[in-house]
Amino acid sequence: MARALVVAAHPDDVDFGAGGTVAAWTKAGIEVAYCVVTDGEAGGDDPSVTRAEMAATRRDEQRAAAAEVGACEVTFLGYPDGRVEAGMGLRRDLTRVVRAFRPQVVIAPSPERWWERIYASHPDHLAVGEAATCTVYPDARNPFAHPELLDEGLEPHTVGELWLMASPEEDVAVDITATFDRKIAALLLHRSQMKDPDAIARRMRTAAEAAAAGAGMPVGTLAETFRRVATG
Repeated sequence: MARALVVAAHPDDVDFGAGGTVAAWTKAGIEVAYCVVTDGEAGGDDPSVTRAEMAATRRDEQRAAAAEVGACEVTFLGYPDGRVEAGMGLRRDLTRVVRAFRPQVVIAPSPERWWERIYASHPDHLAVGEAATCTVYPDARNPFAHPELLDEGLEPHTVGELWLMASPEEDVAVDITATFDRKIAALLLHRSQMKDPDAIARRMRTAAEAAAAGAGMPVGTLAETFRRVATG
């Protein structure tokens, strides 16, 4: 694998769901880019901060977090936070990013609701997961999907695998023991969203330990888990 694209609904979603994996991949020489569908303007709870200010802050935080784990670029699509729908416009915009970057793997939110972890199934996550799935198959590879992209010089591209974050059925684990500290460092750069940084770090370690244990990895190992979908 030379390139991977991570698609997320909000700033910080990548860092919660795949920050350790991204850090491991970039350390191994893989080029990783992000596509964030919203600017996260509905985040935070301070009424003195305008939504435009929050959006600008969260874009800056995500760029800094991406740099922390070695991601090469961040694209923001600017869809309204809390109102994302998996329509043809979003599918076209995601297809544009996929055809331009041409990744072998796309990581995206699961489009399936996870009842045991309802907070992971924010409606924006589900919508972005559905649109990203449709982008990977069939839109990005189909020359007759979104023909206006051909006019932009963006030729079809086949993504080999789709990895789903927060899926009710996870079947692949990535060892992030060596990159967990970078994941936490990236997460804590989202300062506008972190009321209790220590609690976040503890929660992430507990989750990573549980993920590793569930995958049968040795005690002391930390992991992030995904559902891997082959598209061939």
